[in-house]
Amino acid sequence: MKKTKNTRRNFIQKTLMASGGIILAPNIISCSEDDNVQVEYDESQLTVQNFSYGVASFDPSDSGVIIWTRYTTANVEIIWEVSTQTDFSSILRTGKITTETSRDNTLAIELTELEADQKLYYRFISTSDKSISVVGETITLPTDATQAKLAVCSCSNYQAGLFNAYDAMANSDADIIVHLGDYFYEYGAGGYGSTAENAFLNRSHEPEGEIISLDDYRTRYKQYRSDTSLQLAHQKKPFICVWDDHEIANDTYKEGAENHDEATEGSFEVRKQNALQAYSEFLPFSRISADDNSLIYRSVNIGNLVNLVLMDTRLIGRDKQLSITDYFTATGFDAVAFQTALSDPNRSILGTEQRDWVISEIGNSSAKWQVLGQQVLMGKMNVPAELLTAFGSPNFATILTELVTIKLRHLNNDPTLTPEEIARVTSVIPYNLDAWDGYPVDREIIYGALNGKKIVTLAGDTHNAWQNTLIAADGSEVGIELATSSVSSPGFETYLGANLTPELIAGFQEAMTTLIDNLNYFDASRRGFMMTTFTTTEVTSEWIFVDTLLSTSYNTEVGYTYSYS
Repeated sequence: MKKTKNTRRNFIQKTLMASGGIILAPNIISCSEDDNVQVEYDESQLTVQNFSYGVASFDPSDSGVIIWTRYTTANVEIIWEVSTQTDFSSILRTGKITTETSRDNTLAIELTELEADQKLYYRFISTSDKSISVVGETITLPTDATQAKLAVCSCSNYQAGLFNAYDAMANSDADIIVHLGDYFYEYGAGGYGSTAENAFLNRSHEPEGEIISLDDYRTRYKQYRSDTSLQLAHQKKPFICVWDDHEIANDTYKEGAENHDEATEGSFEVRKQNALQAYSEFLPFSRISADDNSLIYRSVNIGNLVNLVLMDTRLIGRDKQLSITDYFTATGFDAVAFQTALSDPNRSILGTEQRDWVISEIGNSSAKWQVLGQQVLMGKMNVPAELLTAFGSPNFATILTELVTIKLRHLNNDPTLTPEEIARVTSVIPYNLDAWDGYPVDREIIYGALNGKKIVTLAGDTHNAWQNTLIAADGSEVGIELATSSVSSPGFETYLGANLTPELIAGFQEAMTTLIDNLNYFDASRRGFMMTTFTTTEVTSEWIFVDTLLSTSYNTEVGYTYSYS
């Protein structure tokens, strides 16, 4: 049966814009008031083919959403359709767009002027070869919500194992998947994540070498998007994404990265341009500014219940990370020099413009929950200095046990403790200077501007699960942090030695929550995601773990549940 579908269409293509040398692929804007277009095809003759990387949707709002696909070849006219019915018996919006090599044949349609609180279905069609995509599912957000359910994830490493966590999220009752970065890894084949145990999966990175060129980054995205579990997650749920470092290179900052050598790998600015162009082609997002489309920070208002403030803690304003080893001298650790560098007011993780924007977004929001969706741990993770120097040594377990014993005695006000013993557990330094602990001035400025509002911070990056109470420098509580484990990247378990046992892991986890003030939960070894549910009275987070990355037959379990009101 031949279908004829009429709609009004008028595409306004966002102009490619440059800011600081960065040019991102534009989204195509679809409004409700369009010119007449007639679309004809025989649906019975269509075959699911040539849309090899599936479909996806991004950045839902109460009036719009972005729909995405990639077609096999360039210069082909593609029909896109959006409906409120699964069988597409009536069409809400439709149009045509031609694939282009300039954006690697990816298509991103930013639908605007939609009604709020809708379940939508979408698909793509090529009449030239009678191809049709799978049907994607997405939503527009309500204007007044009583509940919002977010699946929160980060750190998916293709060659570290199967993406069972994505499959679990796809089959969950989450409204939205929030991806906090490290969507892929830039390392070459056989590097980070590859083990003798997972070699039989044949998931070595493509291209084989470390990715640097635009074609390299595009190839890596296509490899990851070929994964059936990730395709299913994108097909079934809208994503809200921010980048972290590995979408560019390990430990990126605004002018470079730990994993970039200009002598052998060329200009970092060129590499960053390549990385972010490919990112915008495969993970499109709504732009905060019509004048600068390289800014990924933005906010999503979920029914005036959740004000999700998405931040870029990696690229736009981050100064180079401090290195703790720079402060160890022949006579020991130079604490004065370290504290002077750490408290330098000129060092930033956000940059002044973004920091002011974050403060304004929180201050002007009337939503119940002020939620920071960002990459790295915000909670203070100070550990005894002695522990950092002992990590990886043969005496690590002994020293850890001693420190925990002393800390417990100190918490119980044991009068027999010596000053030297007390100093062992109170002389603390941050363990991860790539996180907010390396930029405490920015953190305190945000805390100080909350004006009594409490925040919920979402974090990824570490590959482990954490729950912190956020405490300002004056000792006041300003909120909580919920940090997700990784989808597949290895965690602390890789550093705990070859003779790893459940008892050793449990002991290490308990030791960390004892030694680190305001750390309430820590999982050092399991992979998964967080299911975080916001209501008008409380937020409840469940840390959900998969039991294997080596088989598509897997089970999930809730490792920990935390509620906050």
